[in-house]
Parts: sequence; C-alpha cells; structure tokens
Amino acid sequence: EADRLAALANRLLHHDGAPQLGAVNLHQLLERLNDLIQAEPSPPHLRHDYDPSLPDVHGDADRLLQVMLNLARNAIDAGADTLTLRSRVEHGVRVGERMLRSALRLDVIDDGPGVPPSLRDTLFEPLVSGRVDGTGLGLAISREIAHEHGGELRYVSRPGETVFSLYLPLPPRVSGASGKNDG
Repeated sequence: EADRLAALANRLLHHDGAPQLGAVNLHQLLERLNDLIQAEPSPPHLRHDYDPSLPDVHGDADRLLQVMLNLARNAIDAGADTLTLRSRVEHGVRVGERMLRSALRLDVIDDGPGVPPSLRDTLFEPLVSGRVDGTGLGLAISREIAHEHGGELRYVSRPGETVFSLYLPLPPRVSGASGKNDG
C-alpha cells in the first residue's frame, strides 16, 4: 500500500503524471478497498451490493482506488458505522457537457451525520475540510481523477445517509448483459 501511494504521489506531482491506463475490474478494485478499510484501526461494518455483469473499464486502477479510498475514509472520519460499496450501470447520464448512453456508477454509502450545510457548495474545492485536522485535498484530488477518466464525482446527503458516486463512461462495445455491440 505504501508503494502504491508513493507511486501515485510521484505520478501526480511530476511530469510523468499521466495515468497508467489498462483494463480495471471494478469489483476487484472494490475488494481491495474492502481489505484496506478492514485494516483501519476501527473499521466500520461493510456491506457489498455489486452488479456482477459490469465490464472492465479502461483506467488507472491505482487512481480509481484512491478515489474510493478517499470517499471511504471521509465517511469513517465523519463517524459512519456502516459503509455500503455498490456498483451499478446507469442509463442516460449527463457527465459534464456530455450525455452518456450508459455509465458505470460506484457508490460509497454511509450512515454518518451527513455533509454539513456550510460545506455543501464548496465540498470538492481544494483546502475545504469538515475536520479541524483535515487537509481538504482528498475530495479535490478525487474529483480530478474522476475527470481524467472522463467521469464525474457526485454526492447526495442527509443525516443518516450520504452517497458519494463515481460515474465512469461505460465502454461503448458493451450494452447491458446482452453483450451486443452498442456502437
């Protein structure tokens, strides 16, 4: 894990910061996230709600894992007792200026107190944190990683349930469970 973080930091901070793209199995990524969360000092109860039909995505596995780890650690730091890791396909999704026929959605759902109203409009901005000792970089970096993958990071929050969702474009050659060409 230390080596992965060091390599990620080097890529983000230096000129060789281009993503290391390849096929990424999202469920393997979520299982790695599960292992990292279980290693936390006081891990929350974890639930899994995976769509087994999801195809691999083209992306940087370390960077995508970092997004999900940032989301999970934020939920833990906010006092969540339970985290649910969920994967889905969503149809007719607007990502930035583009309308995607289909997108992959990875959710981190927590039962914490929710995002404070004072942070809702600036939550993804650098140096914005709800914790006194927080750096305010985790969500800003996560949003940038989502954008470099052609995706987007969103959230909805209320006391007792916050859902952070990472949307990634669905590979065009796959259409649902049928495996037919989408193009």
